[in-house]
Amino acid sequence: MNGFLRRLCFGLFAVAVLAKGGLAQKRLTWQEVRQRFETANPTLQAGQMGIDESKAQEITAFLRPNPNFTLSTDGTQLVRYHGVWQPLAGTQLSANFSYLHERQRKRELRLDSAQKATGIAASTQADLERNLVFGLRMAFVQTLQEKAILELEKENLAYYDHVLDVNRERFEAGAISRVDLDRLELQRVQYESDLQIAEENLETAKIQILMLLNDRTPVNQFDIAGSFDFSRQIAPLEEVRQQSVDARPDLRAALQAIEMAKADHRLAVANGSTDPTLSAWYSYNPSFNNPNDHQTLGISVSIPLRIFDRNQGEKLRTQLDIGRNAKLAEATRAQVFSNVDSAYASVTSTLTLLQPYKDKYLEQALRVRDTIAFSYEHGATSLLDFLNAQSEYRSVQVNYLNLVASYLSAANQLNLAVGREVLQ
Repeated sequence: MNGFLRRLCFGLFAVAVLAKGGLAQKRLTWQEVRQRFETANPTLQAGQMGIDESKAQEITAFLRPNPNFTLSTDGTQLVRYHGVWQPLAGTQLSANFSYLHERQRKRELRLDSAQKATGIAASTQADLERNLVFGLRMAFVQTLQEKAILELEKENLAYYDHVLDVNRERFEAGAISRVDLDRLELQRVQYESDLQIAEENLETAKIQILMLLNDRTPVNQFDIAGSFDFSRQIAPLEEVRQQSVDARPDLRAALQAIEMAKADHRLAVANGSTDPTLSAWYSYNPSFNNPNDHQTLGISVSIPLRIFDRNQGEKLRTQLDIGRNAKLAEATRAQVFSNVDSAYASVTSTLTLLQPYKDKYLEQALRVRDTIAFSYEHGATSLLDFLNAQSEYRSVQVNYLNLVASYLSAANQLNLAVGREVLQ
């Protein structure tokens, strides 16, 4: 028996420790979630590898041409002539070195073009991160919303259970009928259903965050913490617009594409110039006019004749590409302003709806619910009025939470449009 008691006490202690560990579980803030995302998301990691690949192409672009080495022989006798066969007597050995000399700074221009391509890759990566962070923030906001709704459903169920306890006592005292009590108890099913749906929605929202974090933590061991509220402070539209011009990576990439197109055009012009090939060779035992000259040195310069300009199409293409990228940058700038204006309007519109809820409707709904409940408990109002008051209170509370979530989503949309966090 003593051994059983010891095992039972140990088991209870272990349960308590595990429960305490669950309660002490660390909740991740938005900054912590974002830091994990930036280090663990595979899509971001793949994009970073793309930047590294572009940097590797810079090395290739700046490489010098390799020299050529040619070893050749000539003059070896194959058959007898006048009865004499000396196959190696007249053999000539020649070692030839040649090198292509690139003119008009072609290497530097190739490197310049490759570096601008790396800049575009970095801006594209930043734009990818901007869009992925937007999705992560939306999942974070949805999780906060579902947590708030879950707490509201728990509160409503606890309040309704208290109401049921009071009305059971009233039924025992003969103040209400069995039908009214049954209707009250049947209504509890709706509160239980709402609570179960809220728990399921919260798990789904957490799973979305874990997917973006590439995290295999069980859902019941993962939680977040953050402020589920709104701020009335927002910068003027013109200031937000200017911030978007400075911060949007896709606009920066569009402007960088213009500079890269200019660099490509300069390279196309340079590629149209002729590059001479310089050669030098050494020969042994040559058959030249000088019978005493057995070791000779020769040099040559080979220059292509530009009778036909085979690069004129590339010159024209790169020239047109400058104008094309300028138009694309102009379209991107217009899209940036459109995104900012739309998101800004959504934020201000949601704030307009939220303020009366915060200032008046929440307090009124609570006051009406408590007043009607008190009146019903004292027989001063009908069961229908009581149930309607309960439903209206929950509707106002849920609408408020949904509006807060809409505000946070609109703020996230504004951050996406600007390219940086202007609203937390």
